[in-house]
Amino acid sequence: MRVSKELLRIDCGDIYLQEFSIKDADSIYKISNQPEISNFLPDWKSTKEQRIDWVTNYEIPANKEFLEAVKSTADIEGHFLKLGVFISATDEFIGWCCTGIKEELPAPNREIMYAISAEYHGKGYAKKASLGLINYLFTNTNLEILNAVALPHNPLSIKVIEKCGFTFQGKRMIEGELFNHYTLTRMDWKYDTGG
Repeated sequence: MRVSKELLRIDCGDIYLQEFSIKDADSIYKISNQPEISNFLPDWKSTKEQRIDWVTNYEIPANKEFLEAVKSTADIEGHFLKLGVFISATDEFIGWCCTGIKEELPAPNREIMYAISAEYHGKGYAKKASLGLINYLFTNTNLEILNAVALPHNPLSIKVIEKCGFTFQGKRMIEGELFNHYTLTRMDWKYDTGG
């Protein structure tokens, strides 16, 4: 795994993760409005104008605050990081992999989440992206535990979570829906290249 210095970029082989930039807003908008994505991540659905506003005024500044916290203290409590998932050979934006606080979970409640464009499902990209972000977090921050949640009727997401080494903790009600809840500790983390 290589981390670049300009925009945070995490090399994951045939994909890479990189901080959101304004030019990504259109791709995020299109992917977040695909039914395969919006059914499981309705909060990501937006108009194109909303997405440009969110990327410009909220997500890019939040990423900078996260990275500054990593650099200065390794303590990322309360900070969010949103990374695009790109095909290495073409630089095509195909999804995102993010980390932030999931307030509906008991502390410590930092989660990892991801979405890959429907046309790229089944290629292992969600797993590779997640492994890249998990490794970055456990290597560069003081984080001790990560959470992941998935709706029980989302078997693809559950498969990714389990392949990344998360352990099922039970069911948890979040915003009126029952989710499967998983955790992964730094102690249990074994980096896998995602192959």
